[in-house]
Amino acid sequence: MSENPLVRSVNVSGFEIKYLFYEGEGPDLVLLHATGFLPWLWHPIARRLAGKYRIIAPYFCDHRVEDPRKGGVSWALLAEDMIGFLRALRLRDPFLAGHSMGGTVLTLVEALFGPLARKMILIEPIYLPTEIYRAKITVEEHPLASKSIKRRNRWKNTGEAETYLRSKGLFRNWDQEMLDLYVKYGMKEGEGGGLELVCHPDREAALFVGSAARDPWPLLPKLTCPVLFLEGEESPNRGFIDLGKAAAMMPRAERRIIPGSGHLVPMEKPAVIAEIIEEFFKS
Repeated sequence: MSENPLVRSVNVSGFEIKYLFYEGEGPDLVLLHATGFLPWLWHPIARRLAGKYRIIAPYFCDHRVEDPRKGGVSWALLAEDMIGFLRALRLRDPFLAGHSMGGTVLTLVEALFGPLARKMILIEPIYLPTEIYRAKITVEEHPLASKSIKRRNRWKNTGEAETYLRSKGLFRNWDQEMLDLYVKYGMKEGEGGGLELVCHPDREAALFVGSAARDPWPLLPKLTCPVLFLEGEESPNRGFIDLGKAAAMMPRAERRIIPGSGHLVPMEKPAVIAEIIEEFFKS
């Protein structure tokens, strides 16, 4: 079996959604990436699990294009797209794992359309403070969109791009293979040469703004399957996202802290995450 996935696509509500597919004899495992990132960043993890699971990793960045200053892309709408995706592939009783935005979208899927999952792993999901969902905040007021819309989007070549990324705290502790995959698949040739992000900063900001469209907190008790929260010990999100409270609201949830890691846990510690996924879903 090749260690590289197949790249496939499926039509959902008139949109073509691409996904990586790893063949396997075991149960279905769906992996959903973080805001502005891409399914290839699951590859070092999925490669370790391939064969034991039938792995599907969709790309949820740009199938819907909305203005970040006009409400962005609602994550509740992404949840509708995700349940359409799962139904189109005829997945039943899958294991679900999501990071950041991916974790929140899967939360909404399970709460609004479930019960669906056998078990779930939610890595640093974005459950914002309740007051943010109640207010109509702008891009500039949003704690995450305000940063993403200013993200640099032009580099001369791959060497300059990697040097720049390593200079930023967000990327400094990434596994080297993860960084290589991000530069290879998360960037494309720009107009006039050079490199630019596949997921434009405006689109990333539109996704972040859309995170405030649906409050997940009242829905958390509806997740009745076993749930494991993973939280980076050094994540800046711990200052305003209370995953301990989230776990306490679910009947069968637990929380685990990953030492020495920030918000981007899978990119920093892929071997650790692969081991946790296998252990939790196998038990």
